[in-house]
Amino acid sequence: MLFRKDIAPRCIYCAQGSAISDREVACPRKGVVAGDYHCRRFRYDPLKRVPPRPVKLETSRLKAEDFEL
Repeated sequence: MLFRKDIAPRCIYCAQGSAISDREVACPRKGVVAGDYHCRRFRYDPLKRVPPRPVKLETSRLKAEDFEL
């Protein structure tokens, strides 16, 4: 999922930008911009993107019958 080709472009994970905060990015071309902004110079850097956390399994609702064949 981290190296998908259909990632929506956002400055927060652009190779050229530097994150200032959770919402702002310092771009060498455009200056300080919002993290969800993008321009035509966007270059995807997979190491800057934080994937969503996996869903935690709720074991409180499971019973022994759920594991029988």
